[in-house]
Amino acid sequence: MRVTVDMNLCQNHGQCVFAAPEIFAFDDDENLVHREHPDEAERGQAERAAALCPVRAITVVPAPSPVAP
Repeated sequence: MRVTVDMNLCQNHGQCVFAAPEIFAFDDDENLVHREHPDEAERGQAERAAALCPVRAITVVPAPSPVAP
């Protein structure tokens, strides 16, 4: 899975940090940081964080399928 955050939309409300602290956090300058490729087991947390974002800045998509030779 891949998690992206549109930093042009993000207003650092922090709902994602509360919903999925293993994926989202604030750095020392209070800017949002996140793991782009969390474990599949964390999908529920990532999707909850995306749903709670008041500006809909978070997108969760499946990992790309490997290309067959």
